[in-house]
Amino acid sequence: MNLTANIAGFNFDHILLNAAGVVCQTSDELDSVLTSDYTGAVVTKSATPSLRPGNVSPRYHELTNGLGTINSMGLPNEGFDYYMDYVTQKQTDKPIFFSVAGLSKQENLDMLHKIEESEFNGLVELNLSCPNVPGKPQTAYDFETTEEILTEVFSFFTKPLGVKLPPYFDIVHFDNIANILNKFPLAFVNAINSIGNGLVIDEETDTVVIKPKGGFGGVGGPIVKATALANVRALRQRLNPSIKMVGTGGVTSGRDVYEHVLCGADLVEVGSQLAIEGTSVFERLEKELAAILTEKGYNSLDEVRGQLKIIE
Repeated sequence: MNLTANIAGFNFDHILLNAAGVVCQTSDELDSVLTSDYTGAVVTKSATPSLRPGNVSPRYHELTNGLGTINSMGLPNEGFDYYMDYVTQKQTDKPIFFSVAGLSKQENLDMLHKIEESEFNGLVELNLSCPNVPGKPQTAYDFETTEEILTEVFSFFTKPLGVKLPPYFDIVHFDNIANILNKFPLAFVNAINSIGNGLVIDEETDTVVIKPKGGFGGVGGPIVKATALANVRALRQRLNPSIKMVGTGGVTSGRDVYEHVLCGADLVEVGSQLAIEGTSVFERLEKELAAILTEKGYNSLDEVRGQLKIIE
């Protein structure tokens, strides 16, 4: 069974990996994903220039009935230099995604300049979609600013670079962002980050379940799968074929992975379920995916990728 992918000349022996923000803040956590026999890569915590403790607690909550999670972590991370040290020391045959998320355009440009000048030879993810930093909007909802940032980035950046996007909810938004992204030599697009600014109320206390931002936070897990699949599908239909897709959102089973691939995903990231289940989730998901492919008579993901059927 061929469960592989290729992005920007990097070969992935498995298509599963962690989503930035989950089991990837410390070197030990990163190692646990990198050394798994069932992951194709590891993604670092989205780095800011300096260490950030993130928002106050409680800032993470698992929803009842297995619907998913809500969080307002606020980009806690060990700082850019910490992850630069890790990615340059841990370069192996398994690819590494170095994720960065500056709180301003200049912070992103400064970090990307440092990566460009470094010995790091993996892939870079520019996170334009964090919904949980108070007072900081999700950049990729501002199409003009997104184009300005990418124009400046690609005036100097030559290493494989992709962007992580927030969820879009209107066809015209898919059209607009794809028209912008297609102007640049992006290696990949990652969709989606959590659905921003949801609200969950505790049934017993009538109180919000997280403290930051008055209870507003990013929603993930099964409840966001339909939105995630729609974004993967819509963007795959609109983006240049050279731009690969990373599907993220609502993955709790091998069937969910299969559906992301069916919509066009080359790789699939696991977020909420990884936080809940730990790194053993990768083995379970891959075995469930392989069983589905076998049952349907497929020998390779290439036979499935992007082959979603519509009703004529």
